[in-house]
Amino acid sequence: MATVTSQTSAVRTRMTGTQWIFLLLLVASICINYIDRGSLSIASSFLTKELSLDSKQLGTLLSSFFWTYATFQIVSGWLVDRYNVNWVYGVGFFIWSAATLFTGAIGSFGTLLAMRLVLGMGESVAYPSYSKIIANNFKEHHRGLANALVDAGSKAGPAIGVLLGGLFMDRYGWRVFFLFMGIASLIWLVPWCIFAPKDQAARSQNSTDIPSIGQILRKRSAWGTFFGLLCSNYVWYFMVLWLPPYFRMERHYSQREMALFGSVPFWGVALASLLGGWLSDRWIARGGSPTRVRKTFVCSGLALCTLMLPSAMVKNQTISLTLLTIACLSFGMFSSNVWAVTQTLAGPRAAGKWTGLQNSVGNVAGIAAPLFTGWVVKETGEFFYAFVAAVGFLVVGCVMYLFVVGKVEEVSWNQT
Repeated sequence: MATVTSQTSAVRTRMTGTQWIFLLLLVASICINYIDRGSLSIASSFLTKELSLDSKQLGTLLSSFFWTYATFQIVSGWLVDRYNVNWVYGVGFFIWSAATLFTGAIGSFGTLLAMRLVLGMGESVAYPSYSKIIANNFKEHHRGLANALVDAGSKAGPAIGVLLGGLFMDRYGWRVFFLFMGIASLIWLVPWCIFAPKDQAARSQNSTDIPSIGQILRKRSAWGTFFGLLCSNYVWYFMVLWLPPYFRMERHYSQREMALFGSVPFWGVALASLLGGWLSDRWIARGGSPTRVRKTFVCSGLALCTLMLPSAMVKNQTISLTLLTIACLSFGMFSSNVWAVTQTLAGPRAAGKWTGLQNSVGNVAGIAAPLFTGWVVKETGEFFYAFVAAVGFLVVGCVMYLFVVGKVEEVSWNQT
């Protein structure tokens, strides 16, 4: 009997070959997504010289992506719940790839700003689409790993961008890199048209069966996830957009050193995300409640990530990078489970719309973090207070997920 139970449990935790194919396509797409959105910070030293930009202007450019990215989240969430998510995602992917391509041909601050706005609009479809696809095609005990792989792709994107992008720009220049990435990104659309999960994701839904935005906004747990993501996003975008300039400006790494050593924390996030997703699914498959499992990983990850502050305070380069990498490892444990919480709470019917609302609120941090950090660096000449602000957001985010988000199970849409 014990053997039969063990074999049954093993079967429960397996995913099908079809699920693996389109899941790996999603992982590749989010990796491309984050390379594209983070490339501007990697090219910052070239741009500031060529376009005569100061830290405040650079902060504006880094922030501008999120003006449209946050604004269009609600629209994207509505679209993926109402129409075929495969096509909605494909069109968005084409738009952001074209914006990356044309960035390589810009000649002024204004045109660069315009391309960042278009990039944000295109990439706004990503997370609502991921949530819709995963909620439709994966069971609860598969969602930790599915989300972890997608999340690892989002963390590997900056790692690859900093490492290979930094080396590529050092040799060939920043313009060639953007042109190459734009063309290479468009190739992804070919396998997506072939292998997208047409059976589940393309199913039409009765619009009267889909919870409204008003119903979602009346749920306390929704607001917990909204502001929890805002707090964690502030830290993530601070890392993605300002760690490369931090390594260059304050730690005085060369472009090559920044590419090699600066990618280490992001690889740490990616690896920890995979581990966190696998461990959480194993725990749930063995009988752990989703509430205890997801909240343990989410809250402990945010709490331990506060090690990023002492990393900014020590003078020794090796100790600083080690502490920062440990902080990033902890962040990966958080990020592998955060979207599984949302997908479980919302359920398949509302996953796209809930995610769109959550990402709209959460990505206000993408506007604030680059601007505030740029202002701090310009006014103080250092990054210390930028790290202090990031740690403050980590603490508040932990409180949101621990006390405001309720039991991690699908909310009742019959009660408003």
